[in-house]
Amino acid sequence: MARILVIEDVEEVRDVIRRTLEAEGYEVVEASDGKEGIKLYREKQADLIITDIIMPDKEGIETIKELRQDFPDMKIIAISGGGRIGPFDYLNLAKQFGASRTLAKPFELKELVKIVRELLESHEGS
Repeated sequence: MARILVIEDVEEVRDVIRRTLEAEGYEVVEASDGKEGIKLYREKQADLIITDIIMPDKEGIETIKELRQDFPDMKIIAISGGGRIGPFDYLNLAKQFGASRTLAKPFELKELVKIVRELLESHEGS
């Protein structure tokens, strides 16, 4: 069973993502910010990380950069609902810093599941 780490500061969003992925048969671990997410990942690595970009304490770009340095092959999906410069700028930035895929909020849960499957299948084949 693939293990997915979801890093998202909004509890309701985290909960919906967790329930959706668990229903698909994945094991899901949750963190409310990048600092907690990095700690959890270092304790027990996941097969895939889904991280929000705009969060308190340690936001998603910093989280991606830090994890990418130590774990260059990890799969990361960056999600964002925007902010001051708009979601696509943040998501493009996330891609530049190492996100495997990006998804703008609000997104369809079936789209998230599709991307998760694609990344995990490519992981198995590598």
